[in-house]
Order: sequence, then C-alpha cells, then structure tokens
Amino acid sequence: MSRLQTPLFSIYEQHNGKTIDFGGWDLPVQFTSIKEEHEVVRTKAGLFDVSHMGEIEVKGQEALPFLQKMLTNDVSKLKDMACQYNAMCYENGGTVDDLVLYKREDNHYLLVVNASNIEKDYEWLKQHATEKVEVINVSNQYAQIAVQGPLAESITQKLTKEDLSTITFFKFREGVVVANKDVLISRTGYTGEDGFEIYCRPDDAISLWNALLDAGKEEGIQPCGLGARDTLRFEARLPLYGQELSRDISPIEAGIGFAVKVDKKEDFLGKVVLKQQKEDGPERKLVGIEMIDKGIPRTDYEVFKDGEKIGFVTTGTQSPTLKKNVGLAIIDKKFQAVDTVVEVQVRKRRLKAKVVKTPFYKR
Repeated sequence: MSRLQTPLFSIYEQHNGKTIDFGGWDLPVQFTSIKEEHEVVRTKAGLFDVSHMGEIEVKGQEALPFLQKMLTNDVSKLKDMACQYNAMCYENGGTVDDLVLYKREDNHYLLVVNASNIEKDYEWLKQHATEKVEVINVSNQYAQIAVQGPLAESITQKLTKEDLSTITFFKFREGVVVANKDVLISRTGYTGEDGFEIYCRPDDAISLWNALLDAGKEEGIQPCGLGARDTLRFEARLPLYGQELSRDISPIEAGIGFAVKVDKKEDFLGKVVLKQQKEDGPERKLVGIEMIDKGIPRTDYEVFKDGEKIGFVTTGTQSPTLKKNVGLAIIDKKFQAVDTVVEVQVRKRRLKAKVVKTPFYKR
C-alpha cells in the first residue's frame, strides 16, 4: 500500500530530506542530522512539516456537554480563541488519544489529534455523538507548519502585520495573514521551546514554508524532521501516543494528571478509574531514568529491580542537550523515588540506571 504524503512532500528532496514510514505517512526523519536539527531548535529556530496531524471539528448546540463527556479536562473553563491540552479515554482509564482542543467560539471547537489515530478518534467521537452535535473530519482541509525555537517569533513576525507577541502561550488567532496567506496561528508546539503552529490551506503550504525559510535565513532557521521532533519532545517530557500513552496506559500513569479534572461535575469516560488513580496514586507511573552503565535505554526494554521485572522503557535516547543516556519508563510505584537504582535489559545484559527528576530539559 502506498504511503500517505503531505502537501509539502515534493520539497523534502530540495533539502535532502530522508523519509521514513511514520504511521502510514512518508515523512522526513531528518534533513541534515538529528543532533544538528535538535540544537538549532534549542538555540535558533526550526521548521517542521506537521501536516500529518489530524483535525476534527465538533460543533452544534450540545458541543460543550458532549466534549465534557468525551475529554478529561474541563472544557467549560476554555475561553474563545484559546487551546487546552486534553486526553480522551476508555471507560477503563486507558487512553484513546491525547490532543489539543481549540475553542473558536461557543459550540464550535477544533480537535487536533495524532496522525495515527485520526480514523479511530473520529469513529470514537461519532459513536458517542448526540443528535445536536456535528463531528466532521476536516484533516484534508489543513496543512500544518510548526516554527519552533527562541527565534520563532522574530522570524515569523517579519511575514505578518499581526502583533505576534499578543498571542500568548496556548492562545490562537484565525484570519491572520502570514506571507500573504490566510492562516490560523497558535502559540503551541511539541518541542519544549517557544514557537507557533500555523494551519493553512494545503495549496498554500509550499509558499508559506519557503517564505518562513527565507525570512529566517539570517537567523539560521533550518528544516527539521521527525527525529529531532522526537528528541526535543522527549527531553521536555511531552508524551508520545503509542509510547508514553496507549490503550493500556492511562493519563495518570503517564504523568499528565494536570489535564484530568476528576472534580468537574460532569461524568466523563474513564472518570471512575482515573479518580481512583488520582486519589490513591496509580500502581505504576512514568519516571525518568539515567544510565549508570554504558548503554541506551530503548523503547520496550524491560526494567528490573533485584531480579524482578518492575516495568518497561517507553522512550530512550542519548539526550542531545544533556549528552547523557536517559529514558522514560513506566515502573512499579515502590521504586519511583529519585536515585533508586534499577537495571535495564539491554539485549543480553542488565545495565544499571537510576531514577531521576524530569523533565530532562526546561527552557
């Protein structure tokens, strides 16, 4: 089966993009090198094609009560033109997806969901929708470009009359003209850095991408791939669905309890289990680990204590910022204290590691 391509696919080659299969999409893993792209986002600015992300519109008279039932955060607290991080759960507390909710106005919302979950999320929402709620998969109507890094604002500002400094964290604006294109722009991202995510018409994506690269030439902006996006989000301890979150891993276990409001008066899917986990503490939880012995903790490697299996690694790498071999792991609550020494099964050997504080990086 042929892989899906974003509207920006044709320009990857111009920048020596090396593509991989990512959830059925043909996407660039890197353009120069993961380390170089990681560094440029931490110090200057990087440009990412994130058009594979899904967009689902929810609108209608009962949109708010519907989203209060479907999502873990308190949607009633969300103001117009603001975003909210959310999880969508099964009754058993497992995660359907994590997402960002955009409130356009009363009864009109946009959900930005993970690429590998678009169909599943859409079906899940449709399945629970009432007559007075419309759920529409509008993913094909958008391309999405992320400009991330400390210089993201100054570079993007060159292309618009809108005062970008007035769009604060997790706020957005629609109908903004950037490089002569009509866009939705939000101060959001998945790197742990300042920056924007820009939603445009698919036909405008290449022109907008080139304009941003030109505008940031002097500052040293570079195209960045999925590899750097992963190491950047990992250092900032932002979860990736399928690794830190899954059907079997709840938002509380994954450490995103701040997005689970068990005190909101409405019942939501998974509330009973999540409330219990929040009050009693989950049996297992996501922690940071740093290798003591030489080795890298990779996804799905098993974690042991005194010969007993106590969990597994969700993500691990050599942190480009810290220059240390670190990982995130879901382990038994008895062993979560910082400096607890554990062992990671790296191929045929069990290597020592210790529990450390996270995030690994904070700007």
